[in-house]
Amino acid sequence: QVQLVESGGGLVQAGGSLRLSCVASGLTFGRYTMSWFRQAPGKERVVVASISWTDGSTYYVNSVKDRFTISRDNVKNMAFLQMNSLKPEDTAVYYCAARSRPGVGFPGSFYNYWGQGTQVTVSS
Repeated sequence: QVQLVESGGGLVQAGGSLRLSCVASGLTFGRYTMSWFRQAPGKERVVVASISWTDGSTYYVNSVKDRFTISRDNVKNMAFLQMNSLKPEDTAVYYCAARSRPGVGFPGSFYNYWGQGTQVTVSS
């Protein structure tokens, strides 16, 4: 069956960096749009960044532009989220998600598969 497994979360001070990884299995990774979502306590889960499987185009929510970078390795079936200049408001559970159609920036209801999430906590 399909599995998405995230890693790389943790506790970091404001201004620091973390790199999240997502390894996928059970699907044709190169034909899935990959995204990172996050959900803070008491808030909705929102898309943070997406990367297309067709042309590598990307999408970022405004609050993370110029700080976060999404990438993918279609040989290793992995997606990554490099997070720099982290802020306390970035604190959330981060989820990897896969969508079997092209197009970036879609909300969660358009995604087929989800990981279990990894906690990111940014202290001030």
